[in-house]
Amino acid sequence: ENPRSLETWQKDTNAALVVNGGYYSVENERYFPDGLTISNGEAFGRSFRSGGMLAIDKTRAELRWLAEKPYDPYEPLQAALQSFPVLVQPGGQLGFGAERENHVQARRTVIGQDRDGRILFILAPQGYFTLHQLSVYLTGSDLHLDIAVNLDGGGSTGILVANPREIIPPTRPLPFVILVHAR
Repeated sequence: ENPRSLETWQKDTNAALVVNGGYYSVENERYFPDGLTISNGEAFGRSFRSGGMLAIDKTRAELRWLAEKPYDPYEPLQAALQSFPVLVQPGGQLGFGAERENHVQARRTVIGQDRDGRILFILAPQGYFTLHQLSVYLTGSDLHLDIAVNLDGGGSTGILVANPREIIPPTRPLPFVILVHAR
């Protein structure tokens, strides 16, 4: 995909919500998702062995830890996105321990699933959190997260809610996003 603004993604797709996706690479001015991405049932990229995955089939969306439930190419998924690291491991456990701390504060985007199965998008657009600090915060929060995965952050962190209109803009156009449509 060619990178687009959140506004353009929303206008082109009529999505109720648009949020930045996972990490990506650029080669010869072409954009490629890092890890597996599935769009309209078609898979792109290679699956990670660890990290997390948003998996969407015809009836529901789930967030999973790939170390516990790896991607199966025979799954009938309509859409999927892999990213890393897992900030909250299944069961609400700390996913990014102090031993992995690198002290880099940045804008962050997180996708989580609470104990009731709801998918949440959590943004920290001011750049205050390190990954470990965010993992500790999410684990101890009142969001009752079962699992949470870090998405691309930094200049990619952004979200647009169509109605009522709210936007936290990324600092650059995005080649890959997560689109949420009303049922």
